[in-house]
Amino acid sequence: MDLNIMGKKVLIIGASKGIGRGICVGFAKEKAVITAVARTISLLEEIKKECKKEGALEFNYVSADIMTIDNYELARQLNADYGPFDIVVHCVGGSLTSRDVTGRSSEFEHALKFNALCGIDMNSYFIKHAIDNNRTLRITHVSSISADKLRGNPLYASAKAYLNAYITSVGREIAAKGVALNSVMPGAIAFEGGYWNQLIIDKAPKVEDFLRHHQAINRFGTVEEVANVVLFLSSDKASFIVASNVPVDGGNM
Repeated sequence: MDLNIMGKKVLIIGASKGIGRGICVGFAKEKAVITAVARTISLLEEIKKECKKEGALEFNYVSADIMTIDNYELARQLNADYGPFDIVVHCVGGSLTSRDVTGRSSEFEHALKFNALCGIDMNSYFIKHAIDNNRTLRITHVSSISADKLRGNPLYASAKAYLNAYITSVGREIAAKGVALNSVMPGAIAFEGGYWNQLIIDKAPKVEDFLRHHQAINRFGTVEEVANVVLFLSSDKASFIVASNVPVDGGNM
């Protein structure tokens, strides 16, 4: 299936590790023009080499810590330097936040900013720019099955649930204006440096128990499997998919 992504300008935020890196490589194989944002320059240099080898027509990168800067301004600058973008993918987020369910609002706000608000702030610029200039735009966030199952770290699950509500409500408002806003919700994904991968290496009893009781497919997912869905949602083939949160979870139970 030709996704018709060749030559399209793609922005990937949180591109240097795990799922974000896999998404970068996926777009490279489709011969996209990629702009990547992450904190660590050395990792960005590594993924640039890999993506150029895999077929990216162009690969630019910007080192930035989105938790410490004005993300609306970052979006404006990225668009001016490397855009206008056809596709935006947000991969920033994670559960390595406070786990104190009785924590202060500041702790919940930190998890929310990390997992949702930074990306939403950037979208505020990108969506307005696309609509004002009569351009189509496809935006995909990497959410989590935790938003639906509401288990695991409560602060993380709450933040992702907020993100999913944003996707659905805002996505409906802008769909007729040519902007498709969606998310993918990965389940248990094993990748180098990730939570499950380390448990597999350690041969932790939790691994077998989790697969037997919570994974209908009886295995972990891969970053490539998540990336494939992101690529599809970013393509013309997904033209009738808007305001949707799509599970990629192996039948998580």
